[in-house]
Amino acid sequence: MRTAERSDEAHNRFKGAPRLDPPMKAALNSKSAPAPIGPYSQGVEAGGVYCSGQIGLEPSTGILVEGVVAQTSRALSNLEAVLKAAGMGLDNVVKTTVFMVDLAEFAQMNEEYGKHFAPPFPARSTVQVAALPRGARVEIDALAIR
Repeated sequence: MRTAERSDEAHNRFKGAPRLDPPMKAALNSKSAPAPIGPYSQGVEAGGVYCSGQIGLEPSTGILVEGVVAQTSRALSNLEAVLKAAGMGLDNVVKTTVFMVDLAEFAQMNEEYGKHFAPPFPARSTVQVAALPRGARVEIDALAIR
């Protein structure tokens, strides 16, 4: 009951304030990005845009491009296509996570990654993983805001 009492006290302090409902959640789909290969959306808009990780698949063929540089470029183009479905672009990205199977390729990925963003750059985490879908070398996800 103590929790309920606190809730009533908090409610009374803000009497008359507008009620803030949780943001609507909508899936984003772009034919210019590879179709999901599982039970997930390419992106979800809910107060911001949360993009699923993208690998270097060519959307028209479903074929993985060769090499970490080409895969980084293609993954970012795929993210850009998902963001475009929400009326956004890479300039709206505030956070990315880069997953790599070999951090020895970090410098190559980083150089290509830098060509796709302008200051202020998004926050970023980069982690090495044991494997990625379809034998990819790199996967990138993103969070964007208006």
